[in-house]
Amino acid sequence: EVLGAKVVRVERVHDAFGREREAPVWELDDGTVVVESAEAVPLDPSRLDVRAASSRGLGELIALVGECPRLLVCLGGTATMDGGAGLLEVLEELPGPTVALCDVRATLAHAPRLFGPQKGALPDEVAELEERFAQLLPSFARLAGAGAAGGLGAALASLGARLVPGAAYVLDAIGFRERAARVDLVVTGEGTVDRTTFDGKAPAEAVAACAELGVRCILFGGRVADGVEA
Repeated sequence: EVLGAKVVRVERVHDAFGREREAPVWELDDGTVVVESAEAVPLDPSRLDVRAASSRGLGELIALVGECPRLLVCLGGTATMDGGAGLLEVLEELPGPTVALCDVRATLAHAPRLFGPQKGALPDEVAELEERFAQLLPSFARLAGAGAAGGLGAALASLGARLVPGAAYVLDAIGFRERAARVDLVVTGEGTVDRTTFDGKAPAEAVAACAELGVRCILFGGRVADGVEA
């Protein structure tokens, strides 16, 4: 249970490579329904294939939610770089007013180069993805967060969802600034700290909030790339 959220049911959907898996549907005290892209089409280090990975499973999960007063879709941690094409194959409309919480601020155009290699894309595949993304959903391509979860931000925006920085939303929801103001040291981190960390991810948002508060903050990385100055 997080922020009063409870799993109300578990649905069977397909992962990025067509295998069946179970994905939870959460509900907040106010009736808001929450689903996570990483529960439907998670990044699997044992299989990295951006050409084959499809976001269809997230579309299936959202379609199974049914009519609701408000939907939160958490974007991030997916195996996909299909620009939401798979999702749009099975989802024609959203079940209610929808907010997409984006794990990064990247636009659709920037997503392949920033995140494609993390999902197994080789240089020629990155170029291929950039060309494909340039033709996808041009009206939404420049939105901050459109490139989240391999372009799922743009796909959801095309269906009427509002894109919101996820890390800032969560930190505000848990009262992070109020808590941080009462301590001497905040510790945060992630597996790989690189330039993408500072593109809207939670550790960087924590660092920024602490800087505003004048509270010392340490950022750990299992691997630090691009140099500490990045």
